Amino acid sequence: MLRTFTAIALIAAAPAAFAQSMEITRAETRSAESGNPEYFTGTVVVAPVFAPDMGSVSAGEVTFLPGARSAWHTHPAGQKLIVTSGIGWVQERGGEKIVMRPGDVVWCPPGVEHWHGATDTTPVTHYAVQQVVDGSAVTWGAHVTDEEFASE
Repeated sequence: MLRTFTAIALIAAAPAAFAQSMEITRAETRSAESGNPEYFTGTVVVAPVFAPDMGSVSAGEVTFLPGARSAWHTHPAGQKLIVTSGIGWVQERGGEKIVMRPGDVVWCPPGVEHWHGATDTTPVTHYAVQQVVDGSAVTWGAHVTDEEFASE
């Protein structure tokens, strides 16, 4: 009987022995860098939020100043954009530009070519969340031309 109680006590205590503590990354410790001009037009600031340390998902906080935007691109597993401030645009290849506002969540399905960024007069900041598949989270295409950006 004592052996049974001891075994139950050890089993109940085991999860605590393997428990981990929460980890906080303070905003001021995250590095930010200018968006690579191979992939962005205009002034863009990219601050990684987390690398693919939770499986294969990564996220970045991206700020576009007026007129700035990404190049056309696709994601093998899709992408979610969570708009936190400002007003921006997102567009699928062949579709209309859509306005993004704070609180909006945009789903870009896998393989759908699109771009996103600021409007011509307002900045926008969003979190971009995407999954890494076979070592890549994005396939970049051509820059969005000024004509494409200005089109209705």
